Amino acid sequence: MSTPLEQWVESTARITRPAQIQWCDGSEGEATRIEDQLIREGRTFPLNDKTYPNCILHRSDPSDVARTEKVTYICTRNREDAGPTNNWIAPAEAKQTMGALFDGSMKGRTMYVVPYILGPAASPQSRVGVEVTDSAYVVASMRIMSRMGKVALDRLGSSSDFVPGLHSLGDLSPERRLIAHFQEEKLIWSIGSGYGGNALLGKKCFALRIASWMAREQGWMAEHMLILGLESPSGKVTYMAAAFPSACGKTNLCMMVSALENEGYRVWTIGDDIAWMQVGSDGYLHAINPESGFFGVAPGTNEKTNSNVMAAVRKNSIFTNVAMTAQREPWWEGMSENVPSGMLDWQGRAWSPSNGPAAQPNSRYTVPAVQAPSISPRWDDPAGVPISAFIFGGRRARLAPLVYEAMNWQHGVYVAATMASETTAAITGAVGVPRRDPMAMLPFCGYNMGDYFRHWLEMGKKIPHPPKIFHVNWFRKGADGKFLWPDMATTLAS
Repeated sequence: MSTPLEQWVESTARITRPAQIQWCDGSEGEATRIEDQLIREGRTFPLNDKTYPNCILHRSDPSDVARTEKVTYICTRNREDAGPTNNWIAPAEAKQTMGALFDGSMKGRTMYVVPYILGPAASPQSRVGVEVTDSAYVVASMRIMSRMGKVALDRLGSSSDFVPGLHSLGDLSPERRLIAHFQEEKLIWSIGSGYGGNALLGKKCFALRIASWMAREQGWMAEHMLILGLESPSGKVTYMAAAFPSACGKTNLCMMVSALENEGYRVWTIGDDIAWMQVGSDGYLHAINPESGFFGVAPGTNEKTNSNVMAAVRKNSIFTNVAMTAQREPWWEGMSENVPSGMLDWQGRAWSPSNGPAAQPNSRYTVPAVQAPSISPRWDDPAGVPISAFIFGGRRARLAPLVYEAMNWQHGVYVAATMASETTAAITGAVGVPRRDPMAMLPFCGYNMGDYFRHWLEMGKKIPHPPKIFHVNWFRKGADGKFLWPDMATTLAS
């Protein structure tokens, strides 16, 4: 008798009609075969094996380089459950529209079945998801970003307790690009995009939009937050979580080399993007990083802004939409003062300033978390780490102070709910436009924002030792146009 997972895969294959089905086991041999497949497809290239061993460069379609919020939907039976800040379509209508697009979408292609765990494999806080996709790039990326393959199937067994995600590249047309989340079913559908935020369904789709709904139902928190530990000279480590909109320096902050290192302080990295938290037996919120890799913005990243990630990406990494030097090494704006000659830009053309930046402004690196020199000894702790502080902030050239502390949990929720930030290249649309982004969750909250604020207030009543809450603004400028906090702004600006 087939398992619930096998039944779902079979029903999906009847719709998409792939040429073959491959169940992914997460092995090294499989990873090599996937990389070979990507290279044969012609949009992925091996990098210099001496300086960047086991690294590849992938070029996506020029129309498919960022998250597309305008075609991302929350599909609840009751429209009010999605709220005014989410795009909404009734579940039946979404399935009818997208079902027509999925009909035969994998003809002539391989359907990859990608089982994965979000969170440490042994943690009770972790959850299992399964993504079905026709993109080898997604498979290679999910292997870095999650605990993928046999380890997930072993945990799942014959259970039906998994989040299914169906993804197909389709024809990559922006007019036929849709990402839908069916909250009551814990189901994700995505078609028409190969970009990470739209296609790696374990990332924003599951780990935030679906998980935030689950967290409210089950009494925990799924947040768009980095997790770091700050070690004092005495050896005590204080753990903090921080929320900033995409491309506002989360990765750089959680891997920061402290200016006080020579005095015995050190920053330890647990996660750079997402935190799942629940109240522990000690009365503190305990956080795990559901991901196992970093999917970071490349431009502006260098030895000064993030020496830890620069060391991490030197092997076993995927670079997306960066430039390639004549030595077959990755390059992007801000990586070095000298611009290498003879480069190919992110679209494979001989680079010329008249064609724009060499690397796409939202170009990315995907790297295993364990390779970061700053990775915490507790980054994979099944029990998570106790959080003592929340830090919120964004890009504001004016108005917002450099730093201040909320008076209490309720005031902190208000501070976080009313924060704003200037838009960046991480999403499609204009850059540098201030917009409200509560808790940096505006694009990622899977339900009504009013109910989300209520959940935060209710959680405050359940935490005996709640984190202190702070607001920061590294990007504040003076009348002379210069940063008021220059060292932090320069370090985190990428």
